[in-house]
Amino acid sequence: MLAGFLGVAGIAHFLVPETFNALVPEWLPGNTSFYTYTSGLAEILIAVFLLKPTTRSRAAWAAVVLFIAVYPGNLYMAYDWRDREISQQLVAYGRLPFQIPLIWWAVRIARNS
Repeated sequence: MLAGFLGVAGIAHFLVPETFNALVPEWLPGNTSFYTYTSGLAEILIAVFLLKPTTRSRAAWAAVVLFIAVYPGNLYMAYDWRDREISQQLVAYGRLPFQIPLIWWAVRIARNS
């Protein structure tokens, strides 16, 4: 399941990069597309390695690292969307706690593999 989630999310980075570019904090150096494509590629690779029993544990730990690494983007989105409509603010703020179960899920896979 986590592999499917990451695979779809990773592919989405390449299909609609502008959506993910908007999440990249302005204070990061370089082009926002670099971060979008790099994180998308990481998600796809982690998804593939989650499917193999011999690499599942390491891939799950990589997912934990990835989820933590992209969290500043979620914080940035919540800050950046603070003046938007309440429905959009709820989406931005709703993403913040969502990382916790994703991290927990990946840790559980890593420990059980």
